[in-house]
Amino acid sequence: MRRKVLVLATGNEGKIRELKALLEGLPFKILTVQDFPEISPPEEVGSTFFDNAFLKARHWALATGHLALADDSGLEVDALGGAPGVRSARFAGPGASDEDNIRKLLERMKDVPWENRTARFRCVIIVYHPSGRWLKAEGVWEGLIATAPRGEQGFGYDPVFLPVEFNFQKTAAEISPEFKNRFSHRGRALAALREMLPDFLKGL
Repeated sequence: MRRKVLVLATGNEGKIRELKALLEGLPFKILTVQDFPEISPPEEVGSTFFDNAFLKARHWALATGHLALADDSGLEVDALGGAPGVRSARFAGPGASDEDNIRKLLERMKDVPWENRTARFRCVIIVYHPSGRWLKAEGVWEGLIATAPRGEQGFGYDPVFLPVEFNFQKTAAEISPEFKNRFSHRGRALAALREMLPDFLKGL
């Protein structure tokens, strides 16, 4: 099969690393938005993960003329009514760093007892072709919110997320990228996507 170009519709270096690892072995030449500096990114104005993933994938597919993959993902904390949700990257305000967002999250959670600190990462991935055909996959990763950040791996809220698979003993920033890619919301979404891609590509 001739290698197709796939544009990763993100400038987030952490996401790019994870997506490239999870897409390894597929018949694509992987490019990112950094390969198209002349194209401005769309404004993420959607109210759901699906909305934002769809508008990003569609924008970059139509702007580049290539197949584009976009994910929108974030942290949903039950004690905060599902926040930060779609505002995960800017929870502490526009331009907030990971540390700023974590600090605000822990401040909001300081009086929440252990049994009520349930949360999940959710990821929606859209693959969009310039012809208008598209594909959706979703993944969820359940866990608890720690009381303090730990670990040097990962990015975003990983240092305060305690996955169920590790019996809430390790944060997502304390496990190897290989383990994270097996269990994470993005890993689950990409696994589902990989199953659907062959039939999708046949029709292009």
